[in-house]
Amino acid sequence: MAKRDFYEILGVSKTATKDELKKAYRKMALKYHPDKNPGDHEAEEKFKEAAEAYEVLSDEQKRATYDRFGHAGLGGAAGGGFQGRGFEDIFSQFGDIFGDSPFGDIFGGGGGRRRRSRGQRGGDIRIKLSLTLDQIAKGTEKKIRLNRQMACNDCSGTGADKGTSFTTCPTCQGSGEIRQQAGGGFFQQIVVSTCPTCQGEGRIVSKSCQTCEGRGRNTEEDIVSVKIPAGVMEGMSLSVRGKGNAGLRGGPAGDLIIQIEEKPSELFERDGDNLIHELFISFPDAAMGTQTEVPTLDGQVRIKIPPGTQAGKVVRLKGKGLPNINGYGTGNLLIHINVWTPQSLTPEERKILTKLRDADNFTPNPTQEQKGLFSKIREFFS
Repeated sequence: MAKRDFYEILGVSKTATKDELKKAYRKMALKYHPDKNPGDHEAEEKFKEAAEAYEVLSDEQKRATYDRFGHAGLGGAAGGGFQGRGFEDIFSQFGDIFGDSPFGDIFGGGGGRRRRSRGQRGGDIRIKLSLTLDQIAKGTEKKIRLNRQMACNDCSGTGADKGTSFTTCPTCQGSGEIRQQAGGGFFQQIVVSTCPTCQGEGRIVSKSCQTCEGRGRNTEEDIVSVKIPAGVMEGMSLSVRGKGNAGLRGGPAGDLIIQIEEKPSELFERDGDNLIHELFISFPDAAMGTQTEVPTLDGQVRIKIPPGTQAGKVVRLKGKGLPNINGYGTGNLLIHINVWTPQSLTPEERKILTKLRDADNFTPNPTQEQKGLFSKIREFFS
């Protein structure tokens, strides 16, 4: 089933500001939250759908990629990203929306106070991936070898030594925050700061894991398999969720961000979904016409050059370009014809051309249609 447009899900325009997105998402989440709709599977799916839409649109990089390429451009960054995840995991990403609100008890806020997430999120890993036009045309799957921080096997990423357990932080009572009152009279202010005892985690451990020294992760070599959709282009970024560095002490993993690079092609130049090939023919072939073979991504094809072909003529091979990443058809292959002019002549060749130079047929006399065609070609390739 095709995924719905993220802007449509939240009921906002494509020019919506961050505050408008946040307001729209909060409204949707309150309406479809499972606690308010027990046993309603449809409401639960709409709740997850809204959370996924907000996660993408509230991130500037993901939103720019989505606006340009749609769902396909996000790769692992979207497309069912919330399927199978618990509601606590979803709300851990949007605590700034629900934390200090009258609805805190509904969303696990504990009386309107935001509880810090366990551990720290791991950092993203950014790499560049070079692809040929053939790989871009058909899509490909790449196995990428990375040195990344992964959850410690000995403590399962918790940072706690075997046989030890976590206890609630006595300083902040598990909230991860210290609240202090400042000022006096009518100008009292509550200052919130990270708990210095548990570093905002709300819990402490009596003994740290000796393997990872309490961090919950170690640097290891890993191989990540990534599916690249057909039609990607230079500069586009794909995100693979959870394949970045593991978080500290059980925190969520970062993402693997893949920036696409196109390897130069000796045969084609890319213009969006279209491909351009420069074809050189001789003057006799241009004057008398011929048949010749040209390359495509699927192999050689034969095309006809009609008599009287002018330099700059473009022959279009429909559907021989690149597929659109959003599924809107396939581009064309544009054959740009160049008439080859020899840079040196033999005495015999010079003698023949001298006789032809003054002939009526060899005196340039373009029609208005040809003049307009040349102008369009010049604009196209400028």
